[in-house]
Amino acid sequence: MNTQTSLLQKALSNPLSLAGFIIIVCVFVLSMLAPIVAPYDPNYIDVKAILLEPSIQHWMGTDGLGRDVLSRMLYGGRISLLVGLVAVGISTAIGILLGALAGFYRGWVDTLIMRIVDVMLSIPSFFLILAVIAFLTPSIINIMIVIGLTSWMGVTRLVRAEFLSLSEREFVMASRTLGAKNSRLIFTHLLPNSLTPIIVSAVLGVAGAVLMESGLSFLGLGVQAPQASWGNILTDGKEYIQFAWWLSLFPGLAILITVLGYNLLGEGLRDALDPRSGTNH
Repeated sequence: MNTQTSLLQKALSNPLSLAGFIIIVCVFVLSMLAPIVAPYDPNYIDVKAILLEPSIQHWMGTDGLGRDVLSRMLYGGRISLLVGLVAVGISTAIGILLGALAGFYRGWVDTLIMRIVDVMLSIPSFFLILAVIAFLTPSIINIMIVIGLTSWMGVTRLVRAEFLSLSEREFVMASRTLGAKNSRLIFTHLLPNSLTPIIVSAVLGVAGAVLMESGLSFLGLGVQAPQASWGNILTDGKEYIQFAWWLSLFPGLAILITVLGYNLLGEGLRDALDPRSGTNH
């Protein structure tokens, strides 16, 4: 735990990483407090307020059904972040399991798992997700599961490399010599010392998952109306893009800023982890 705390402190000493952390916290807090801070019901249809420009009453304007865009953005942030976090949780869990098996047992287990990884990596992930979604009913749960099940390969390779390296360290070899069981070696010595790069990978993975969900929702294959997500708010805006600029601008900025925040923090954590980085000195 001290190692992870030290890593975060080093990362936040970088102004760009600190900016990313602040962005993530602000987006998360606003999204979680949506029922409190949203000025309107996100699904309330007001035929007298269709396509109103941003104003005092509607800070981000209204959409083609008269719904308040700010309220839908706040509630949509909850969905987009939930999908990103859960999908990364699924992919990270799978990656840790398979990477640990491959790196610890080696031999045919390693060969089999890594060949599966190679096959998965040879298929463009977005098209793979589209193919799977085409056979399923678009929903939040399906989107989270599909993104998670198609994005574990990088974590697997990372964990495998960490296990292969750590297995040759003196403290692991000493424990093995003293008769420590495989489960103890994995969960007491190898996995805890592999957590730092896994955390970095997970932070960067959330950005990709949020972007993936937004892309699927934009294509109509993700979160379905009337439930709001940044992707389907953006989709609604494309019909009015010539005269209702706010419907495309605000969800696009939300996606951009959120993904940028996770990438900045992830890169800061990666630099703090790199022994060649100046932030470590």
